Amino acid sequence: MFKSTRLHSLASARPEALLISSVTCRLMTPRVFHIQQHHCFVPGVQPFSSLRSFSTTPNFLKETEKSATVEKTPEKALESVKAAEKSVTKAVKAPLTQRIKEGIHHYWDGTKLLGMGIKVSCRLLIKMGTGYELTRREYRLLQRTTGDVLRLFPFAFFLIVPFAELLLPVALKLFPNLLPSTYESKLDREKKLAMLRNTRTKVSHVLRTSTQKVHLPSTATDQQKADFKDFMEKFNSGKAEEISKDHLMRVARLFNDDLILDNSSRSILTAMSKFINLRPYGSDQILRYRIRHKMLKIKADDRLIDYEGVDSLTTQELQVACASRGIKSYSATPEQMRKWLNNWLVLRLHEKLPSTLAILVNAYTYEDTGVTDQFEALKTILSALPVEFYHAQELRVDEENATFKQRINVLKEQENLIRAESAQEKDNVVHVKDKLNLADDSEVQKRVGKQVEKEAEEEWKQKEQKKVEKMKAEEKQKDS
Repeated sequence: MFKSTRLHSLASARPEALLISSVTCRLMTPRVFHIQQHHCFVPGVQPFSSLRSFSTTPNFLKETEKSATVEKTPEKALESVKAAEKSVTKAVKAPLTQRIKEGIHHYWDGTKLLGMGIKVSCRLLIKMGTGYELTRREYRLLQRTTGDVLRLFPFAFFLIVPFAELLLPVALKLFPNLLPSTYESKLDREKKLAMLRNTRTKVSHVLRTSTQKVHLPSTATDQQKADFKDFMEKFNSGKAEEISKDHLMRVARLFNDDLILDNSSRSILTAMSKFINLRPYGSDQILRYRIRHKMLKIKADDRLIDYEGVDSLTTQELQVACASRGIKSYSATPEQMRKWLNNWLVLRLHEKLPSTLAILVNAYTYEDTGVTDQFEALKTILSALPVEFYHAQELRVDEENATFKQRINVLKEQENLIRAESAQEKDNVVHVKDKLNLADDSEVQKRVGKQVEKEAEEEWKQKEQKKVEKMKAEEKQKDS
């Protein structure tokens, strides 16, 4: 049915290769494109990215004639793909006894891993109880094992209630995260990663299409007003390339994480929570609290990674760190992930970019649409923040000289947000008191310490100074 030489050669080399999809899409627009995508999955081999071939209108007619005998509509193509999947699955399906043995072996290995993790975590608890500081790797191991142990408590229901173990497969099917991480198979991990990549791509698309233009605040301090005015004038007049990096960062530093979250709409909060791997359930108040809580954890982890160094992370730790920050980790080399994580740390810790803006920058550049430069994405995001945020920011910057009209406008906007939250919480009792503050680093400083922060800052300055000296030396050699 499918005459791709790549797929036939792969199937002959690896009989267990599974054909996932082969979809031909045609977009009938004034300039028509013919896009063909082939995706393959081979057990034990990481999936490779899509292969795309583009052709304009003249070639499109020829391609249509060739493919007319294979598939006439996308619906028929999908049906043929499903039929091929079933036939291939039946051909490579292992015997029942072999699958049972493999399942028992898998869960036995998971139990041994969990026991080993509990044993190591007990030693770490003793170490922490005696006053020693845990490293980032030790802390994450303790955190992961504690979560796995807590996941075992729901299984007590299936052990206590008679014949409840018969419903265990149904429960695992409905709630796949019920099992500890040590029992997670490679296929389950790949499914989660695929769902996460799909969600982040959709979120990135939503953020690109739902932005709205804002106006310059009328009052602010003299320097801030000049920075805002210069930035918006250049951006609106098509001279965005004239905006320097220093100017852009001066404007970005004026923004406040909590102010952005408090004035963001439900759609922005939902998109942001999905991008940092949070399920967007609950009211806006609960969602803001969960985002703040996750941001504080990322903030503390940023300082630990910056102090210990990105090079100290293993490949698996790099993937986890990048995934929690919305940084691309799929089909990326360790060198690329280290580079992107270093860029994140520079923006967050040294350039003092707010966490919410850093997440939005990653979301904006996640989708493969040509915008890969972080500062270009930041320019667009700064011009697309909600109007309510700018009004509140204006009042916060120069509250003493604010007019009565400005205070009334901000108060009305906050009242509308409160009414919207009250309507969401009308039939639900909210037990969350959102008193977290992303601008307060007290929790981070308790874990890391002010001295550690100073040492990391000095170390970063020394590295930057060495880079400058190296560049100067190279220039002198070229001149000589």
